[in-house]
Amino acid sequence: MKLVIFDCDGTIVDSQAGIVLSMDHAFRSLHMTPPTRAATLSVVGLSLPEAFSVLAPEAEYETRRELAEKYKNAFRELDHDPSDSEGLFPDCKRIIAELAAREDLILGIATGKSRRGVDRLIANEGWEGIFATIQTADDHPSKPHPSMIHRAMLETGIAAVDTIMVGDTTYDVEMARAANVGAIGVTWGYHLRDELEDAGAHIIIDDYCALPESLEAMFAELSRTA
Repeated sequence: MKLVIFDCDGTIVDSQAGIVLSMDHAFRSLHMTPPTRAATLSVVGLSLPEAFSVLAPEAEYETRRELAEKYKNAFRELDHDPSDSEGLFPDCKRIIAELAAREDLILGIATGKSRRGVDRLIANEGWEGIFATIQTADDHPSKPHPSMIHRAMLETGIAAVDTIMVGDTTYDVEMARAANVGAIGVTWGYHLRDELEDAGAHIIIDDYCALPESLEAMFAELSRTA
């Protein structure tokens, strides 16, 4: 068996509108200057404490904690939750269904979002039972720490040589490399191709339809170099 772990925001769902609006609301509610859109999207993938450490490095811990709470509340109140079904990237649902139907693959999620958000996504999409392991920011250090991948492999009994991480940010790629698993970067998310390459992505793809073939190529390469 082989394990394919997906990032969520920027890989499965296009949540940038809600993220940017909620971030703007959080900063303005505390009378602080909001970060630019580019700065906000650059921290997608980090857990909220780490994200606000980057976006508001001079703020005190309590202020960053309040920003995180304002952000989470705004996300719900503005009804921009990235688990809404219309936020799925093109061909995402079909490809995930095809991969889930294979007897040689186990699917998982490793994300900087909360378990509550992932649970809502799964319920909205009818994905109960699709992902055998789900790792969230509630229980792990922020990416790129490899804790999420290590736990996913432990829960599924899959070795690093048979594991691939699929994500759109350098944090996903760096996490995969730190865990010694395959790293497939996707360009439809929030970090640029050059950034994914510099972070060490083994393969970079431009659309979901390329994922099955890329997984086969990556698993073959991992087995050759094991």
